[in-house]
Formats: sequence, C-alpha cells, structure tokens
Amino acid sequence: MPAEPPGSPAPSFNHPIDFRRFSWASPLACDYCDAFERLAAFFPGNPTAPASWRRAIEARHAAPGCARETAGVTAAQLRARNAPPAALEAARRLADPGTVAVVTGQQAGLFGGPLFTLLKALTAIALARRVEADHGVPAVPVFWVDAEDHDLDEVRTCSVLDRELELRRLDLGAAPQPGLPVAAVRLPASIGERLDELRETLPPTEFSAATLDGLTAAYSPGTGIATAFSRWLDALLGRHGLVVFDGSDPAAKPLVQPVFERELELRGATARLAGAAGERLVDGGYHAQVTPAADAVALFRMNGGRWPIRLRDADFTVGEAGVSRDAMTLLARERPETFSPNVLLRPIVQDTLFPTVAYVSGPNELGYLGQLRAVYEQFDVPMPLIYPRLSATVLDRGAVKFLTRHDLGLERLQAQDDGVLNGLINAQLPPAVESAVAAAEAQAGATMDTIAKLVTTIDPTLAGAAQTTKQRMERDLRTLRSKIVQAAKRRDTTLRRQFHRTRALAFPHGAPQERAVSFVYFINRYGPDVVDRLLEDVPLDVGRHWLVTL
Repeated sequence: MPAEPPGSPAPSFNHPIDFRRFSWASPLACDYCDAFERLAAFFPGNPTAPASWRRAIEARHAAPGCARETAGVTAAQLRARNAPPAALEAARRLADPGTVAVVTGQQAGLFGGPLFTLLKALTAIALARRVEADHGVPAVPVFWVDAEDHDLDEVRTCSVLDRELELRRLDLGAAPQPGLPVAAVRLPASIGERLDELRETLPPTEFSAATLDGLTAAYSPGTGIATAFSRWLDALLGRHGLVVFDGSDPAAKPLVQPVFERELELRGATARLAGAAGERLVDGGYHAQVTPAADAVALFRMNGGRWPIRLRDADFTVGEAGVSRDAMTLLARERPETFSPNVLLRPIVQDTLFPTVAYVSGPNELGYLGQLRAVYEQFDVPMPLIYPRLSATVLDRGAVKFLTRHDLGLERLQAQDDGVLNGLINAQLPPAVESAVAAAEAQAGATMDTIAKLVTTIDPTLAGAAQTTKQRMERDLRTLRSKIVQAAKRRDTTLRRQFHRTRALAFPHGAPQERAVSFVYFINRYGPDVVDRLLEDVPLDVGRHWLVTL
C-alpha cells in the first residue's frame, strides 16, 4: 500500500454524499442540516444563514467575559507544552476583547483518537478563517480537551488498520481505579511497548519513522494522558493557529467559580430545563441525548475521584456523604478547582471562559446541545451557533476508482455480508447466460402451471405432485444460478479483492471509518503534511458526507 509522495496534489473533496443516506444518521442530525426550521426553537440560529453569524458575533461582543485572564491561562498551558509559535500568537489574540472563538473538543484519545477528532479540529480551523474573512473580526480556533471525563475505556485504546487491512485495537493496559478523571491518569512505563506494537502494526511507509518519533515525544512514561494528547495535537495543528486547551486546568477554575456557585444556587434547575427540552425533542419525533435525574446537580466534586453532586432536601450529597448547603457553597467559592462540570454544564463553563461564537459539533453532540438553550439563558451566557463538523471517509485513488467504475454508493459497503458483492458479480455475467437462466425459470414455471391444470382433469390429487415438482425445478434453477455466481467469483478474483479492500478501508468491521480508525493511521500513511493538504480545501457544507481522495 504505497504512500503518496511529498508534494502530491491536494485531496479531492469532489464526492459529496447526502448524509441522510447513511444508517447512522439520526433524524435530528439530518433535520438540523436540511430542515433547520423544525429545530429552530432549540438552537440560537441557523449556521448556514449569514444573519445568524452577525447576531452571534454581536452577542459575544456585548457579553461580559474574562478574555484576558483566559488568554493568560491558555498561554501558560501552551508554553508548558512547547507549543508552536502560531498557537501562542493565537492565544495572545484571545486577550483582545474583539476576538471571537470557534471551539470544538473531544476526549483525550490514545495516540490522538479516531479520525473524527482530527476532522473536528480541521473544521474549527477552517471555520475560524471563514469567520475572520467574512465578518472582519479576529477569530481563533480552540480545541477543548475534555480531561475530566472518567470514561477511561473510551480514551485508553487506539485502533488502526494493519498491513492486511484488519482493524487492530491497541490497549493502554490495566485500568486505573474507577471514577478517576482522565487528567489524573499518567502514562505507564509500558507506553513504550504500546508504541512498539503500533510500529509493528502500521503498514511501513516513508513517514513511519517520523510519525512514531512524534508520538514518542508526546507519549512518554509519566506524562498525563491529556497532556500527551494535547502535545500531539500541538505538533500537528499548532502551526495552523489551533489553540489546544486542557479543560481540567486548576488555574482556569477560579474564572468560572461564579458558574459553579450559581449552579448550586439553582437547585437542579439546569437538569430540569434540559430534561424538559429533551421531552420536547422526543415529542417532535427526535431523541433526548441526556435524561438527567430529578435530583441531579450539573457538577462533580473532585476528591480522589469524580463524585456526582445531588440534592437532598435543602442540602446536598457527594457520593453517599451528606454536605450542607452552606458548606458546599463555601467550597465552590474558596476551592473551585475541586469542582467539575458535567455534560450539561461543560458548555456553559467553556463559553464563559472563551468568547465562543460557534461550536463545531459531532452528530451525537447535537442531541444534548439542543437541550441547553434555556440553560444558557439562565446563566446569561450567549449560546453559540452549532456547526456540524466535517464528516468524511478517506480513500486512496484505487478505492475511489473501484466505486466509480461500478457506480457503487459508499453507504452500500457498510453491510458485512456478500450481498453487494454478489450483485456486482451478477452484473459482470455475460448477458446471454443471465437471460438464458431467467428464460428457463419463466418457461419452467409456465410449463408446470399448464401441466398442473391438465393433470387435475385426470386426477385432482395430482395437483400437489405438480406443485412439488414446480418448486423442485425452481429450487434447482436457483441452485444453478448460485453455482454460476460462485464460478464467476472464482473467475473474477480481482473484483472480489478490490471489493473487500475498499470495504475494509471504508467500513472496518462494519463501522464508519471516521469512528473506527485512529487518525494516526493516515498520518503514518500520507505524512504529517496531509493535515496541510486537507486544510487547503475543507468543504464547509453541512449535511454532506465527503469522500476524500488521497
């Protein structure tokens, strides 16, 4: 599987596919892109309408913020990671009260996480550039690393295609204690073994040594998982001005202390508002991504783990322990670094810190973001426009030629049986063979129907025997057809090989490539400059899945 040489042409985005053609596309995600008016009550504006952008920018400029302080915390993070100068310059621009941010984010996946993580970051960079060009305001792309999540199973693995195009899953090793946030987990000494395993698994290319060297520099023993992930993104995307922000940074918590205190004062209002919006979404034929408990507070207490806070009469519980209302409020006021927002409050915290004019979202995130409009209002924070990320499948020219030659829609490759392949092979059969078999089936059926009518005049009980004979003949002809197809399979091994190869690239184990394959696979195959090449022509066109040719 040869890599493209350096300096090769930019990728082709000339194959848009209607997102609604894919089985995983939810009604909410589809309507958001193609029938926004049905969801207008849940979001602040249509991201494809210029007027929505003008209103969003004006709202951010009018809102109070902590831009200078956030810029300082962000710059300190970047300097500690030795981020590229372009990222540091972007952080400096955040201190300007006229600057807006285009934010996206994801968990700190091992070795970078799935391809969609990279696609999110690329969309944020491209969208920030468009906002700056179209509206004349400084715009900075920000990647929020969700480092306080405790679902370590999602971040401790990395899946890549091996030399035989089999999906291989690499695992970081034994899991830390349950409930421990990602930010508290350090890479074990065995990380070197995982890097060696990755080196042996990835198809060797001229870029393999540099790719593994870059990962080794970021993923060193004792480094926090979130820090390693951030360093890797810095190395790949920092030169494009992407600001990678670790959301677990204790230095940022005092800046959002009022949000934490307000959430405690609201006594579960955030959960109730989000739950009510979820019910309205369900009534409209969609789904509720989050169904909060009636006693839920949208905060965690960080104390040797990540403990949910719940209401108990006039007070609270942290885990199983009771805490008085006054004591909890004092903790939030004096030690905000020991609190963490849950999925409902995290966007409020994020958009309090950053002057967010747009958030680049994945399809699943749209669900819970659609439950938060009233939550934003209760915190007096402008809700940003929600912009769907670039959705794409990356294929080489050979795979794209195969799809084009056979006029085969990409979505038809997701099924893991050979139904589509058999259809292609049937289409390759000589027309005379197919027409002869079809004629035999029709003639045999008609002849046996005639015989069945005639024999009943002799003996009515023979009708059953005639019907049985007809069914046996039909079965024999189907068997013959199947044998012909199998013979064609054996004859046309090239077609079969190309089909399985293309399917393995596009839908490994039946899963969409962008969700199943880590983006390190593509960096290894095409080199780190593939990021630059992709950015040259990122299509900011919602509602489409793009077949990217590299």
